[in-house]
Amino acid sequence: MIQEKVVSKRFGKVNPLSIDSYIKYDGYKGLEKAVTMHPTQVIDEIEKSKIRGRGGAGFPAHIKARALANAQGPKFIVCNGDEGEPGNFKDRMLMENDPHAVIEGLAILAYATGARKGYIYIRGEYQNAIKIMKATIQAAEEKGFLGENILNKGFDFKLEVRSGAGSYVVGEEFSMIESIEGKPGRSRVKPPFPTDKGIHDRPTLINNVETFVNFPHIILVGGNEFAKVGTPSSTGTKLISLSGNVKNKGLYEVPFGTSIRDVIFQLGKGVRNNRPIKMVQLGGASGPIIPEYMLDMSIDFDRFENFDSKTGTGAIIVIDDRYDIFDILLINMKFFVHQSCGKCAPCREGHIQIVNLLNKFKNHRATEKDLMSLENLANVIQQTSLCGLGQTSMTSIISSLRYFRDDYFTKVRY
Repeated sequence: MIQEKVVSKRFGKVNPLSIDSYIKYDGYKGLEKAVTMHPTQVIDEIEKSKIRGRGGAGFPAHIKARALANAQGPKFIVCNGDEGEPGNFKDRMLMENDPHAVIEGLAILAYATGARKGYIYIRGEYQNAIKIMKATIQAAEEKGFLGENILNKGFDFKLEVRSGAGSYVVGEEFSMIESIEGKPGRSRVKPPFPTDKGIHDRPTLINNVETFVNFPHIILVGGNEFAKVGTPSSTGTKLISLSGNVKNKGLYEVPFGTSIRDVIFQLGKGVRNNRPIKMVQLGGASGPIIPEYMLDMSIDFDRFENFDSKTGTGAIIVIDDRYDIFDILLINMKFFVHQSCGKCAPCREGHIQIVNLLNKFKNHRATEKDLMSLENLANVIQQTSLCGLGQTSMTSIISSLRYFRDDYFTKVRY
């Protein structure tokens, strides 16, 4: 098998509601080791690991950590568990199956950066994860892994669970900060960035659930050892949410460098009824749509950036030849129309017009002028939207225009 389990290694072994069960499987040993090191040494190990954020953008984790450590005064850490991207379920699985690993990763980074307060922001629909994480925080406090004077090292760190109310846009960092402050979940203009001015205008670091869960492993094995897995630009492993028209849907963990085809056919066991693959969407609704001939591409940050995309959150949605590309695009765009916060015009108005244009193509009423309008509008929305929703939602449109242009021409009325 091509799986290599690091962050999912305890799945099915530990009782998520038992801290003793977690400790039995080397739980909190990473934190125990970290507090014997100087805080800068902890960040040095994260830098040596070359780990990049697992939430989509792939930003180097050590840069955020060092920026927060160098900041003065009160500071905050936020774990982004608002997994609203359709096609993704890895963070829910982490919080529900190994919640103490999330807490341990947060505590390690808090020690390294000097943060004394943190939040775990969880999607409102994830009621089971919310319940488990709240119980996990309480258990960790009772055992001395959270709260005051952690592990008798004079290190304080308190955690609190916050939840959204079904909004997609609060997964974006500034919208999440606004929500934590009790305001409507709408983004802010950047810069300044969160590590300069975040929660209550104080320095704030935000990482994805999967990113935090890697930190205990990095500290235990060392950054250089961690970096031996994966590729030079993308170290470690990646959780993959595999769904769509595959035989074995599920969550898998593979080393970076594994091909998309191997994930689909070795782990997913191929397409149901052995139908041909029409297209694959990567990263969820805001990710690119690629044709079958690109499936040998490896899962790697640099490789994905070569075609103006990111490895995303690790979702792979397989779509067979029964489906029309415009059905898929309309599902995506109607989702973004509904989820736009309405703050900026390119996103608020642009998605509505994109849906209108796609309906023309679907119903064979589009003209060449409509094709040009669709392409231009998609680029405008991507380049001028205030937050990540509008900046990434057009990825599926732009990629489909690149790789499935013939499908558009077959719908054009001459």
